Amino acid sequence: MNGMKKLRVVVAGGGTAGWMTAAALTGTLGETIDLTLVESDAIGTIGVGESTIPPIVLFNRLLGIDEAEFMRATQATFKLGIKFENWKNVGETYFHSFGTTGKDHWSAGFQHFWLHGLTQGQQHSYDDYCLELKAALEGKFAHLPDDKMNYAYQLDSGLYAAFLRKRAERDGAKRIEGRIAEVELDGASGNIAALRLDGDRRIEGDLFIDCTGFRALLIEGALHAGFDDWTHYLPCDSAIAVQTASVRPPVPYTRAIAHDSGWQWRIPLQHRQGNGIVYCSRYLDKDAALERLFTTVEGERLVEPNFIRYTTGVRRKQWHRNCVAVGLSGGFMEPLESTSIHLIQRAVLRIIRMLPGGPVSERDIAEFNDQQFTDMEQIRDFLILHYKVTERRDSPFWRHCAALPMPDSLEQKIELFRETGRVFRKNEELFVENSWVQVMMGQGIMPQSYHPIATRLRADELDKFLTMLRESVAKTVAGLPDHQTYIARYCAAQEAKAA
Repeated sequence: MNGMKKLRVVVAGGGTAGWMTAAALTGTLGETIDLTLVESDAIGTIGVGESTIPPIVLFNRLLGIDEAEFMRATQATFKLGIKFENWKNVGETYFHSFGTTGKDHWSAGFQHFWLHGLTQGQQHSYDDYCLELKAALEGKFAHLPDDKMNYAYQLDSGLYAAFLRKRAERDGAKRIEGRIAEVELDGASGNIAALRLDGDRRIEGDLFIDCTGFRALLIEGALHAGFDDWTHYLPCDSAIAVQTASVRPPVPYTRAIAHDSGWQWRIPLQHRQGNGIVYCSRYLDKDAALERLFTTVEGERLVEPNFIRYTTGVRRKQWHRNCVAVGLSGGFMEPLESTSIHLIQRAVLRIIRMLPGGPVSERDIAEFNDQQFTDMEQIRDFLILHYKVTERRDSPFWRHCAALPMPDSLEQKIELFRETGRVFRKNEELFVENSWVQVMMGQGIMPQSYHPIATRLRADELDKFLTMLRESVAKTVAGLPDHQTYIARYCAAQEAKAA
């Protein structure tokens, strides 16, 4: 980098998106960039992204973050998956775990062997072959050799932003307190030239990263990148979040509980529980949603409720000219599968991979936009699956969901699985084969056939194979400590200790 001019990066907005961006760029690129983050304490953040998915473990490792220190700082617990209640039908439950189930053959996934076993008199649940799923439901957790246990975190996103801020500032990030009054454009190029703050301060830069949330002050307010509304696929448009005191030890999973007009979440941290209700305002008004939330939460309410209105969809160009949208400014996928922080992470790591060493390449911009759009489209399809493929017809909302249009990409995935038991993962798709299998079967889709490779095992060989896998899972789970006990030993936060 000798002789190369430092790239001036300006991050507009703080919160989880802003400080994840700042920490990753400064921690990775160091003195090769000059990074300034602008935020105002007077502007609140959404701050409800408390549940994460396994790639965050890798993100933290890439930044050299000590896990126990991070978990103490963010009051985090471990997460092994999501328990879905009342989605297939009222009173029915299934679990989407982060682990693998059984043992795959190179030609076919484990589900084919399990399906063949059903025809041979086997009666054990598909769940019995997944370590993470069984451990979660028994409230157990431990780190295992060779990363045998796949996990994520349930954390306080505000504390995570504060934790990353310390690291970013240590690594050279400069924070400026102030409200953005104007986005100044270069008349010749159309690029962003500077941010003007209250008090007539002016912050120049080469690359601007928009972390201003739903406001999207730079990418949309100044550059008019455009937005694709996906409400016709995912009709929920409102949420209310509230935090309550813990009334029992935290479980290592998030709960997603469907109701007649949407769903509710329960996310246990070390020091409190995160709660929220997601709903479609066409079928449930704000006052009724708030009453429903308050009558179903457990524990003393610790804060006033946070009301959120949103539009599910994606920015048409998440990198436009010299501006990149990260977080909510780039689009919004409702939190049903805990993908909000992951989408921040994916965008930030792509920025690092495609960071310009000179003039911004239009090829890089096109590739970034294509990859980001593909990510969000694939997540969109996975979310639609939960609403569209259901037996619920007990309310106008669920009847509306049953009549929703289905993207061709999702229809292909569903019908392929229904007819053959197969799932194919494309283009580094976030959700792996086992995720699709668990959710599709959990929502009521059972394959009509399976791969003939499964029939090559004689009945006694198949029985031995399945028994060995079940017993291995059961033995490992039996040897695991209680989740709360493990947290107390490994990463207990001071506030949680005091409580």
